[in-house]
Amino acid sequence: MTTLSPYDNMSPVAQAAYRARAAADDIAPLPRAAKDDALMAVADALEVRTSEIVEANAEDVAKARAAGTSESIVDRLTLTPDRIRAIAADVRDVAALPDPVGEVVRGSALPNGIDLRQVRVPLGVVGIIYEARPNVTVDAAALCLKSGNAVLLRGSSSAYASNTALVRVLRDAVGGSGLPADAVQLVPGESRDSVRELMRARGLVDVLIPRGGASLIRTVVEESTVPVIETGTGNCHVYVDAQTDLAMAVEILVNSKAQRPSVCNSAETLLVHKDIAADFLPLALDALAEAGVTVHGDERVLALAEGSKATVVAATPEDWETEYLSYDIAAAVVESLESAVAHIRLWSSGHTEAIITTSQAAARRFTQLVDSTTVAVNASTRFTDGGQFGFGAEIGISTQKLHARGPMGLPELTSTKYIVTGDGHIR
Repeated sequence: MTTLSPYDNMSPVAQAAYRARAAADDIAPLPRAAKDDALMAVADALEVRTSEIVEANAEDVAKARAAGTSESIVDRLTLTPDRIRAIAADVRDVAALPDPVGEVVRGSALPNGIDLRQVRVPLGVVGIIYEARPNVTVDAAALCLKSGNAVLLRGSSSAYASNTALVRVLRDAVGGSGLPADAVQLVPGESRDSVRELMRARGLVDVLIPRGGASLIRTVVEESTVPVIETGTGNCHVYVDAQTDLAMAVEILVNSKAQRPSVCNSAETLLVHKDIAADFLPLALDALAEAGVTVHGDERVLALAEGSKATVVAATPEDWETEYLSYDIAAAVVESLESAVAHIRLWSSGHTEAIITTSQAAARRFTQLVDSTTVAVNASTRFTDGGQFGFGAEIGISTQKLHARGPMGLPELTSTKYIVTGDGHIR
């Protein structure tokens, strides 16, 4: 008599999800030391096998350039030995972080003598759907392992060779350390069918986290039957207040826009108070020009750009809502701090907004009125990042308000359960 495998009639995606579920059950109760050992093995393996990863990545980069992909996307796709060393360092940072699993969120002795504790537990199986960012493969796997979760990784077809190589390295390291290799899996298939099946794997996958452009995020949010933590696009604003340090404002603006324009925490819109515009904009436009940034300005910006070496074009209504991810920025002169806030409320994606000011009153007012995941005072928008916040890495930046908001580290990859301990108590 032939014994059927439980996987015989399942699709490859369903098989991967079932294996992930079994792996999640195995790693959930593991002590911190076991998970940290696996993460250190992952970091070491990334460095030892760098050439293998770079070779696979070169295949993806060549295909992207041949297809006419923009350089900003190619930059996000590219892995170099230095970037791989940085990714490995991030994994070691995650290993050094406290383990959130088992942390008591709150607890008390009830009047009837029952001991009540609410403790953190892993989410279970976490699915990640992301675009052209192979570093996400490692960041997501590291954070999920540390928090006791299994992860199903579905990157874009543009990074398929890179992700395949990375997951091969990750699985070898995880399995070699004694943890189930199926805690880290690449979702089978390159077609959209595999994405759709992952989005409908309710009961097998506990949560989906999309990372990418607005279209991807909207598709996952609207079509998934699996619960989704929505990460948002980054239409980030820098507001230069009437009272400001001009040199500091220019430096923060250029860093926010040009330090790495292809990422979601780069600034996409500049707002300048009318009282400082004539002094600030000539300096800012020249500095942006030196950084290679094209400015999409309103009428007052255009007027103040005369004689500047900057490339300034007339802004259209679409510019105010655009996440450029390139060396472009929209710019407008506003009447007041309240006008800046009104503009942000209308056009922002709720990611990160910055105010540059020497007025404590203005800083307090701005932080009170602006409702985004992060509000920066006299600091670059580029700081909205799990690594910069001390989380080791991030699974994404949530722009929703339920469960998690802002850069998501280890605690955001847990849920909670209540433990009720009595001594023969009945109700």
